[in-house]
Amino acid sequence: MLDKTIDPSNDTFTAVDRGVNFIQQHEEFKLVPVLVGLLAQGEPVSVERLASEGGWPEDEVRADLARHPSVEWDDQGRIAGFGLTLRPTPHRFEFDGKTVYGWCASDALSFPVLLEKPGIVSSTCPVTGQTIRVEVTPKAAVQVDPPGAVVSSVRPTGRVKDVRAQICGLGHFFSSREAASAWLAEYPDGFLHSVAEDFEVHRQVLAELGWTK
Repeated sequence: MLDKTIDPSNDTFTAVDRGVNFIQQHEEFKLVPVLVGLLAQGEPVSVERLASEGGWPEDEVRADLARHPSVEWDDQGRIAGFGLTLRPTPHRFEFDGKTVYGWCASDALSFPVLLEKPGIVSSTCPVTGQTIRVEVTPKAAVQVDPPGAVVSSVRPTGRVKDVRAQICGLGHFFSSREAASAWLAEYPDGFLHSVAEDFEVHRQVLAELGWTK
């Protein structure tokens, strides 16, 4: 057993608190649930539409997005990705005949909760090359292959300047705890969750934030 692994019987609520605190440090993340729903329709989203759907001033939305240089834009100035992206990454969520992508493993596991859609999350272990496949509903990760797959994450206590570069780029699916050992040695302040634990932590985080029903 590796250190820094979440034990759901003892530390789940600590992990939830950590996730909620991190998101609350970034006021601009309020855009995420609305933007995820719009992007999941399969087309880039204009700032004007995002502002209108969320009930925010357009200038405020532009300022919020400008805080993160990794926000993806198309050639028409529309948003193509912020957490959920229309551009391929290793982390896929397939639902209703559509495929969208996550900036990190935990993002992909959050999409069925935010969208209230069952589907399949899949990715590739960066160490072994093995495919990880997760059958998900809005309430649970119901089947994981391979069963011993884990998710890596880092959760600072304060703000970050670029969430994709500093956080999402470190969030992977690994085929086993052993495969993740080098990652944990490189990022000793990071955490490993089983896939089911990671799903449940983020489901609770989203509920605490009021982003789900």
